[in-house]
Amino acid sequence: MRFAGPALALALLVPTGAAGAAPAPAPAPAATAAPAHFMVVGPVGDLSRTEKSVRAAGGTVVQSWPQIGVLVATSTDAGFAAAVRGRPGVQQAGASRNLVEWLPPANSTMLEPTEGTLPAPASIAAADDTEPLEAEQWDLPLIKADKAHLLSQGDKNVTVGVLDYGIDPAHPDLKPNLDVSRSVSCVDQGIPDQSPAAWAPENAEQDHGTHVAGTVAAARNGIGVAGVAPDVTLASVRVIDDDGFIYPEYAVCGFVWAAEHGFDVTNNSYFVDPWYLWCDSDPDQKAAAEAVRRAVAYASRKDVVTVASAGNSNWDLSKPILDQNSPNNGGPVQERETGDECRILPAELDGVVTVSSVGVKSEKSYFANYGLGSVDVTAPGGDARQIPQTPSANGRILSTLPGGGWGWKQGTSMSGPHAAGVVALLRSTHPDWKAKQVTRVLQAQADRLTCPDFYDPNGDGKADAVCEGGRTGAGFHGAGMVDALDAVR
Repeated sequence: MRFAGPALALALLVPTGAAGAAPAPAPAPAATAAPAHFMVVGPVGDLSRTEKSVRAAGGTVVQSWPQIGVLVATSTDAGFAAAVRGRPGVQQAGASRNLVEWLPPANSTMLEPTEGTLPAPASIAAADDTEPLEAEQWDLPLIKADKAHLLSQGDKNVTVGVLDYGIDPAHPDLKPNLDVSRSVSCVDQGIPDQSPAAWAPENAEQDHGTHVAGTVAAARNGIGVAGVAPDVTLASVRVIDDDGFIYPEYAVCGFVWAAEHGFDVTNNSYFVDPWYLWCDSDPDQKAAAEAVRRAVAYASRKDVVTVASAGNSNWDLSKPILDQNSPNNGGPVQERETGDECRILPAELDGVVTVSSVGVKSEKSYFANYGLGSVDVTAPGGDARQIPQTPSANGRILSTLPGGGWGWKQGTSMSGPHAAGVVALLRSTHPDWKAKQVTRVLQAQADRLTCPDFYDPNGDGKADAVCEGGRTGAGFHGAGMVDALDAVR
């Protein structure tokens, strides 16, 4: 799996060649040691013929979403996708992960390191009604959330789904806002499981979702920290398995769940594995990407705003990219030049709000992906290389951790939930607005950040990235910094 933290990883069936070129020849199909998973795309509304074709080709249907025309199949035959393509009711089919030799993930989890933890602070808030640890949350004033909270802290009727590792249901800063009745796990082949044991984080290492949730909506309750929208409702949607991967069927399950359970916003601080970029020149990658695209589009039609982190490779997403990381769940990695027919999922899908990151100086974080036309807005994600404006903030984002604690992380994983929180405030203030209008206003209200004259976070005299857009700053920041105060007016 790849969190949107300052490091990365990726993966799937056969690595493709240059962008737009024919895919590299596939190895001869072979029997797999265990059933492999495939995404099969068919007609929307009725998958009966598709399911029949899957069975005729030797596959087993394990999960089906007729509302988007997608199903998950398993087979012990690595050549199943090629065998089922073209059969009745099958429009596309492809492996949802790498089918070459599976290897235990070495560094597949792109978890932002926890730079420190804090003991539970006193349960009594400071005299000025701030939270006990709020002085270290430099990120809230940067988007004017502290001022926004004087007018509105959000509405309980607005729900933000956190698609991640799960939210600690017992954390005192999150429990008041967590709706366990709409929380779910999707990591059993995309089959929804609402048992708390399935969707809650299992250990302290699975802390990413809890940290993200605190940034969105940690309660103002005199404990710990405050979220951007401290009165809205959270729902935990686990899409990351115990090995740290987010396969297409997990993401599809999460988006469909959000669409059908009344979510207003989803936060997606991850990339879908096993490929960093999914390329249409490869039929396996194309099918899985189409399944995710349909799920996101379905959520949009159901009035869900999908927010996603841009990533942390310091890549210009508007230009061809040399992918040296795919696949990330085993098998050989092959360098490939990727272009317009390749995209990060879900950040580069239509209708998704893509969020880059800044540090305490409102400058692009050294790790953040960027690109003119590829980023919609930016938000605080931390940057330990920028000088903190408060004595103990260390340049990273402070939020909740499993077990009732708090800690720091940095990454576009942290900027995404700031934007999701502002979207939640907008939806609280304007409950009659549809998702598309909310997205337009989010960008219209953003505070413009101009391009730097020279971007050199390493201080070595060499430009580390080039910002296009001049005074608009759009190449680094899209429309600009999200504005929580404007959202509640």
